[in-house]
Amino acid sequence: MVGASALALALLAAACAGGGQPEADRATTSSTSIPESGSTTTPTTSASATSSTTTTRAPTTSSATPTPTPTASCAERLAASLTPSQRVGQLLMVGLQPSGSSRTLARQVARDHLGGVIYLGGWQGSGTVRKVSDRLQAATGRAATGGVGLLVAADQEGGQVQQLKGAGFSTIPSARTQATLGTTALTQDVRGWSRELTRAGVNVNLAPVGDTVPTSLGAANAPIGRYRRDFVPGDPQANGRYAAAFVRGTLAAGVAPTVKHFPGLGRVTGNTDVTASGTTDSTTSVTDPYLEPFRDGIRAGAPLVMVSSARYPRIDAENRAMFSKAVVTDLLRGRLGFDGVVITDDVGAAKAVAAVPVGERATRFIAAGGDIVLTANAGQAPTMRAAILARMKQSPSFAKQVNASVERVLALKVRLGLASCGG
Repeated sequence: MVGASALALALLAAACAGGGQPEADRATTSSTSIPESGSTTTPTTSASATSSTTTTRAPTTSSATPTPTPTASCAERLAASLTPSQRVGQLLMVGLQPSGSSRTLARQVARDHLGGVIYLGGWQGSGTVRKVSDRLQAATGRAATGGVGLLVAADQEGGQVQQLKGAGFSTIPSARTQATLGTTALTQDVRGWSRELTRAGVNVNLAPVGDTVPTSLGAANAPIGRYRRDFVPGDPQANGRYAAAFVRGTLAAGVAPTVKHFPGLGRVTGNTDVTASGTTDSTTSVTDPYLEPFRDGIRAGAPLVMVSSARYPRIDAENRAMFSKAVVTDLLRGRLGFDGVVITDDVGAAKAVAAVPVGERATRFIAAGGDIVLTANAGQAPTMRAAILARMKQSPSFAKQVNASVERVLALKVRLGLASCGG
């Protein structure tokens, strides 16, 4: 569990400086990762994130194994200590429904060396969620994940998108209502909601939404506007302020927020989860003002950005966003300067990518510059892992991309207290 103790205080100091600024001020915090702290423990590792002592795990010899240098970061040393299969597993996050078996998934975590889990389908009660979180974290032994803990995620945006409810979880209002609170009050409320996540063993929130829905489209925008998931319709600057406030509140509780769905789902009509139709945004460009909420969330310290599966022909005429180097590498990492973890929207059950073979959903995303492949269908993970490993053997440049992604994921885990380079 990532506690809201010394880590939270460090996060609050780093991420909330300026949290009381006037409503019209822009978020200018420049951190793009959670500050390091050695105060948090997990079920499987100690959390000395800044120690210079390397782990005792012996590096596995492989042509794709990164070679640590005397000045290598903790994440680089951890990556070098993992087998190729363990490294690839760090790039996979799978879904668990309340009706699913956490014991079965725990066995899969160990067998497939999985790096993350997301709670889907609506869970009831913090105690129940915490019990499952602990069971899954306990599966991350040396042989399974090299002793690296899991990213445990949930969609806790508020309104109609809140996967964890019941005892121990507040009823979170929609983003539209959150925007009536003011940025300072919102940061405070989000901090409280995020502390509830830490008590349930959840360390990643797949929120806030950075999408802006034009007022002319409104509820006709199926993924966002229909469910009031945007803070302020038609106003990317206001959305940026509230997205940044949400990010700061989440960080203050020791949870990693995720700004989504880059580069924006506000201008489409179709919901990529249920259809491939109406999922082309023919307006958004690399200089679009609707990118501002994502830029503001990154400046506020968001360590993860989720990429959509819609099409943006003014940026890339050939590929959906998550498979596009122009979107992920050139725009997000290049123009916006994001150096954190990039995660897909669901590629398991989503209709927008149903025509793409399962293995290619993973390899194409990583080749575009992405890091974590999220699938609601845990049964797809072995196919994805095999496809990534096969591509690594075929392409040294792809293997290098995989290693860079693994290092980014491990750096986040070090900062969350899920991995350590010290005893």
